[in-house]
Amino acid sequence: MDIKKLQTLVVDALEDVKAQDIVLFDTTHLTSLFDRIAIASGTSNRQTKALAASVRDKVKEAGGEVYGMEGEDTGEWVLVDLGDIIVHIMQAPIRAYYRLEEIWGDKPVKLGAAKRKGTKEAEEAEPKKISSHLAAGKKAAAAEAVVEKKPAARKPAAAKTTATAATRKAAAKPAAAVPAGKKVKVGAPKATVAAVKALKAAPKPRAAKPKAEEAPAKKVIKRIKKTEE
Repeated sequence: MDIKKLQTLVVDALEDVKAQDIVLFDTTHLTSLFDRIAIASGTSNRQTKALAASVRDKVKEAGGEVYGMEGEDTGEWVLVDLGDIIVHIMQAPIRAYYRLEEIWGDKPVKLGAAKRKGTKEAEEAEPKKISSHLAAGKKAAAAEAVVEKKPAARKPAAAKTTATAATRKAAAKPAAAVPAGKKVKVGAPKATVAAVKALKAAPKPRAAKPKAEEAPAKKVIKRIKKTEE
């Protein structure tokens, strides 16, 4: 079976059973025993066994050969030998411990390329359409001449602030229009009004009564009776 078709079957079979972290590596430069190595993770013993069974069944249905399976009894690490491809299905702790990616991971194969069934179909495939809302799908706009406008001269900040304050005061207190021919009473200053009120409230001094003219002293003349001798 063609290696591209075989790797497509393997990736599809793993995705059907929800395998995690699927990776595919080209090993032709490292060994002559096989051309590809696939690694995937399962969350439990049951899932790893199901993933291995899915790969085996899908390859057999397509007319491929399965040369052997190992590790089905425990389910921690199940290996499926397809001749040109070796599939490792492991639980996360086992995969983190053995780190097969560091041994065989020099040339990763993109999963998009792995899913192409043959070179003829890849050539005949229509180019991908780029969405119009993406930057790559938008046509470059024609360059237009830009006329720079000089900024208008600004007034000094102090003058502007003074004029604004005066305008606000004038708006807050509109002057009352005085009709022609009428007298306008101007109120007295507050200080004057306060002084007048203070004078009115103060007690008035009493005028001193003029002293009566002293009457002239009256002379009293006593008559002395002479006693008879």
